Amino acid sequence: MDAEQNRRRGAELEEAILDAAWAELVEHGYAATTLESVAKRAGTSRPVLHRRWPSRIKLATAAVARYFALNPIEIPDLGNFGAEISLLLRRLSDRARPDLLRLAFDMGGDLAAANSNLAEVRGEIVNDQLLREIIERAIRRGEVDPMRLTPRIISLPGDLARNEFMMTLKPLRDEVIREIVYDIFLPLICRPVPHG
Repeated sequence: MDAEQNRRRGAELEEAILDAAWAELVEHGYAATTLESVAKRAGTSRPVLHRRWPSRIKLATAAVARYFALNPIEIPDLGNFGAEISLLLRRLSDRARPDLLRLAFDMGGDLAAANSNLAEVRGEIVNDQLLREIIERAIRRGEVDPMRLTPRIISLPGDLARNEFMMTLKPLRDEVIREIVYDIFLPLICRPVPHG
């Protein structure tokens, strides 16, 4: 181990490893990324990686989670729930690069072998806090009926968007976003408009 490796510890070493893992995933894809290739790129050893991330799935998941954390999405208060959810889906779509979508497919074999699934990986990567903030704003404005909210309904726009990504491997079209938000999601959670 050289002097540089001795100096890098803790968060600094972890960031270097995750940066290397992300670069390997982007350049070579999941199938060609190994703990050895990441260790070499990060200037460390495979045992160092294996202590923190015992499998390629765990390392890839951590690298994607870090990419999302370093590229956060912000949605300003637009004063309209439908507009805010539509903007959220547009920005999620813009961030969902084709190589990230392909990664989900490529991980399938390893996930099955580990008795895991994409839902578990999603739980380690995706933070629904922004969606919850948008919904809380809409509740305060009186647009959303909190009695209609369930965990599955709250996750519905993201789930439908992910399904579209996985089926098409393309960014969301404006028409798809409109259908998800205005035809499916809002009727489930918005307060009915009183008829005169």
